Amino acid sequence: MTTTVPSHFSRVSFLSNSFIHGSVNFSSSCLLNSNLKLKEQRSSRICNASLITNPEDFEVGRSIGSYGFMNITSYSKYNAGAEDVQYSSNDADRLRVQDVGEGQVKIRLYEGRITQGPSKGTRVIFKVYPGQRAGGTEADMMAANELNAHLFLQSDPKDICKNIQILLGGFETQTGEQWLAFRNDGKYSAADYAKVASDKISKDSLLGEQNFWNPFEQELKIKRRRYFVLRLLQGVMQGLSYMHDHERLHQSLGPASIVLNTIVEKDAAYLVPRLRDLAFSVDLRNSTLEESSGELSDGLWRRASSASAFSPKEKRAFGIADDIYGAGLLFAYLAFIPFCETGIMDALSLQRLLENTFQLDLEAAREYCLADDRLLEAVKFLDLDGGSGWQLLQAMLNPDFRKRPVAEAVLNHQFMNAAVL
Repeated sequence: MTTTVPSHFSRVSFLSNSFIHGSVNFSSSCLLNSNLKLKEQRSSRICNASLITNPEDFEVGRSIGSYGFMNITSYSKYNAGAEDVQYSSNDADRLRVQDVGEGQVKIRLYEGRITQGPSKGTRVIFKVYPGQRAGGTEADMMAANELNAHLFLQSDPKDICKNIQILLGGFETQTGEQWLAFRNDGKYSAADYAKVASDKISKDSLLGEQNFWNPFEQELKIKRRRYFVLRLLQGVMQGLSYMHDHERLHQSLGPASIVLNTIVEKDAAYLVPRLRDLAFSVDLRNSTLEESSGELSDGLWRRASSASAFSPKEKRAFGIADDIYGAGLLFAYLAFIPFCETGIMDALSLQRLLENTFQLDLEAAREYCLADDRLLEAVKFLDLDGGSGWQLLQAMLNPDFRKRPVAEAVLNHQFMNAAVL
């Protein structure tokens, strides 16, 4: 059996914020043009009419942060206790002791709104890709790829998936920056939620028993957390299933690439997770698979070749299984981080534990975690319905890509529908 462990692009959470007081209106004098930059990918023209491409129709508000990408290719030099995959600019040098390649593209985020037309007043989040002078050709390729992926997935207004972020428009500035405007359905990510949940556990641990005057309060709190995480996972897999059914891969799935409309666990019934960050999305249509692969998907198809997946059909199956593996790592992250105190477990150490220490043997990983009281709630969560969580995680992280389930099968798994309240 061939072990094929993908090397995923990992999302980086918000870096230090730099707030802009007031707002900025764009005028035509500061723009090269109001057309979205499509480069050689002109297939999205069919959808341009439905997008807002006039910069004067937008108002830009405060900055809400920035993030980048890093490609983690090996954990051989990783030291336990290192920072989570979500890092600040000051952590970059510390991460370089690992086999980590930090991407050159840094993306800025701003709040904003639409000021004219039928959508006037609609709140948006601007995602700003740097121009070639700052980000090189890679930035333009990523912007064009994300644009085309959203346009393709939104091409039928009667078939829009609620679990994928909605693109409303965009424009290019005189300096070559690509501004993509997404409907503002929330500013928090799954990584933000996990951190808040973990911090609460740490706080409760410091307060001790005095924090829970009601003996049933802690049990109810854990049940709410389990329900929230299950709802989050369901939404992620619904979005991923939609993408796969529509011949698209995500290829950068991670805790910071999931936007949430709420991180309040009591509001779990209203939670709508949405996939974002489609800059590395891959087209799975046969016509595309038969052509030479693009630069952004080179790594995926090299892994496919090493796993003996050469024909379009085999490459498609490998790509879908690769996304499922990424979703499995996200599943593991959400099964552990929100149920552990801050600093006990992080994304990098968890992935290293599963892939390197236990070679994707989840039964052995469970025995290890069971012996650590600090990981007990995470173990209990995956133990639901006779250990169905471990079974699902093992299937999604199966070393043989041919044995991994499709997204629809993950959604229908008993663990995803466990009764926790």
